[in-house]
Amino acid sequence: MKSFFSKRSILVILLLTIFIVSDAQQCRPSGRIRGKKPPPGQCNQEDDSDCCKAGKMYPTYTCSPPMSGNTQAYLTLNSFEAGGDGGGPSECDGKYHNDNTPVVALSTGWYNSGSRCLKNIRINGNGQSVVAMVVDECDSTEGCDADHDYQPPCPNNIVDASKAVWKALGVSKDNWGGLDITWSDA
Repeated sequence: MKSFFSKRSILVILLLTIFIVSDAQQCRPSGRIRGKKPPPGQCNQEDDSDCCKAGKMYPTYTCSPPMSGNTQAYLTLNSFEAGGDGGGPSECDGKYHNDNTPVVALSTGWYNSGSRCLKNIRINGNGQSVVAMVVDECDSTEGCDADHDYQPPCPNNIVDASKAVWKALGVSKDNWGGLDITWSDA
C-alpha cells in the first residue's frame, strides 16, 4: 500500500508546526509610545533610572517571556520608598516599602493583572538566591508620563528589585543596576 504522504512532506509539515508553535510562544511588542521631554525636575534619576527622550519611540508589551522552572530575566534596581525612583505607592497594596525589605516589581506579563501580588518569588543570581515579595508592576504598556515618573515603559523581562535583593545576592554596590538572573514562584 502506498502512503499518501511522502517522508519529505511529513518532515516539512513537522518543521512548519514546530516553527508556528515556537513563534506563538514569543512575546513581541504590542505597540509603541512616543517619548515626551519631562518637565524640569520631574524625572527621578535615582539608581541610574532613564528619563524618556522627546520623540524617541519606545516599544510596549502586554506579555512577558513564557514561565519555566527557572525563568530568565534581567534584574534592575528600584526604590520602593516614598520619593524614590519607583514613582507612586506599590500597585499591590497601595503602600511604599523600605529599601531594606526584599521586594520586587515584575514586568506586565509576569505581573499578570496582580495575580502574583504579595506572593514570594525566588531569585537566583551571582551564585546566590533570595526570596522577595512581589509588590508592584514594572509597567511594560505605558510610560513617559507623570504616573510613570517620566521613565520609559519597562522591557518585558524585568524583575525590578529593592536594594535588599541586591545585597542578598551579594552583588557589590558598584555593580548594582543590571544583572542576568533566573526566577521562579517560591
